[in-house]
This record gives sequence, structure tokens and C-alpha cells, in this order.
Amino acid sequence: MVVPELSLMNINHRYYSIETFFKAAGEAGYRNIELWTGSMHLYVDCHEHDSVDKIRDLAAQYGIKIVCVCPEQNNPKPWNVAVRGEAGQKRILSYFKNVIDVAVELGVPQILVTSGWAYLDEPAEDAWARSVAMLRSVCAYADTRGIRVALEALQPSESVLVNTAQDVARILEAVDRPNLKACIDFGAMEVAGDTIDGYFEVLGDKIVHTHFVDVGGGTTHLAWGDGERDMRADLEALMRHGYTGYVSAETCDGRYYQDPSKATTQVIEMYRRVTAEMEAE
Repeated sequence: MVVPELSLMNINHRYYSIETFFKAAGEAGYRNIELWTGSMHLYVDCHEHDSVDKIRDLAAQYGIKIVCVCPEQNNPKPWNVAVRGEAGQKRILSYFKNVIDVAVELGVPQILVTSGWAYLDEPAEDAWARSVAMLRSVCAYADTRGIRVALEALQPSESVLVNTAQDVARILEAVDRPNLKACIDFGAMEVAGDTIDGYFEVLGDKIVHTHFVDVGGGTTHLAWGDGERDMRADLEALMRHGYTGYVSAETCDGRYYQDPSKATTQVIEMYRRVTAEMEAE
């Protein structure tokens, strides 16, 4: 069995330039990243997106492969998959088309989506229906561009639409597009009381991506070693189910924003230590 390759997200470097992120990732030894489209690093909206030339050049300079594009899309960001109204829906579809175009221009095979969120003063079923319709449209465009779409669950504090592995399976079935797959987010998984084994029991080979974080003390997106999860057990669980995607470190907590490189190094050093022990046995 092959140990899943580690990837790093730039979300933790939100107060630093994209150049600093790539330098930190390269010097720490990362060979894969997931590109979060925070406006300080790569601006994307419903009308346009920044040139990707800088991103492409930095990836080449540091020998890094971009494995997924993760657009901003949750409250209070304006890019809600379950948005109300014809005008809003037109904007959202244009936004995700631009995200997909960014992925194509960078040679990235996959983007990350969520279900979006419902207003709490409306029936959740109404927002669910809007989410399903929008995801169908997004996936249809992605299919024309050769892009896979991976959907992750959110925590109940973020959205009431898709929180569990069962919810992910339900929305994939409702959208019914072959290029819509599943992402396990360890934070959402733990809050929901799900497990890696449980995700695979429900979704099987539809799982193509993982947001790989430590969790503990009520915080869900910690650098590995700062929470209570067992990295080796988690990697072994993924491998047991034949998982072939990346494990993408979505370290994202205010405690790391001043010195994100420390967490970046901490994660890869732990990953190297754990995988070396696994391979030695």
C-alpha cells in the first residue's frame, strides 16, 4: 500500500504574500499544494480573475505541483452555492466558471466545492434545492473543461445543508453528475461524529480528496501535533480503503497567522516521521 502524498494549503499564509508562501512550502520540502483563492494571493470574482502567470512561475521555481483549487465560497463570502435569486445565481455560476478556468490554466485537475449555506429563517429544503441545481450547473461546465469537482461537508456552525458523510452521499446522488466526487474534511468529520471508515462505508471510491488536519480542544483545523488525532492511524485508515488522493494540510487557525511557516514545518516533519516509521515496519 502506498502512503498518500502530503499537500499544503496557502490559507494559513493569509497575512503574507504568495511568494512567501511558496518559499516556505518549498524550503520545508512540500512538493504539492492546494491553491486557496484568497484575494491577497489570487483574486477571483464573477467577472474576472488575476493572471495565473505568477502562480505558475512560483510553482515551477520551487518544484511544486498544484493539485487542487479551493475557492472562497462560505458565509460571509458572497459566493454561496445555495444563493437566492436569479441575479445571484448568475453571479455564482460565473464565479465558479472563472475558478474552473483558473484550474485549467494552471493544469490543475480538480476544484473544491461545498453545498453553500441556507438562511436560518427559511426551510433548509429550499436552500438544498438551490444548491443541487447550482452544483449541477457548475459540474456541467467543469465537465466541458475536463475538471473534477470534490465536495466537502461543512460544520453545522457554517451550514445546515451538508454536515455528515450521509449528507455528502445524498447530495452527490441528487446532483447526479459523474465528475462530482467527495472530499473528507477531518474537522467537519469529527464534529459530525463520523470516522474515516464510516466515510468509506458510505462513499467508497467517490472519495478523491482529503482536508488533513489535527483536531482538539474544540478547534478543528490545527497543525498536526497540536490536537488529539493520531496521524498514523488516520493514514493507515485511508490506505486500508485504497485511497489514492492527496492529504491536504488545511491548517487554519488564528494562532498560526503571525508565523505560519512554523506550522508548515511542524506538519511536514511529523508526516515524514510517521511515514518513515510505517515504511520501516
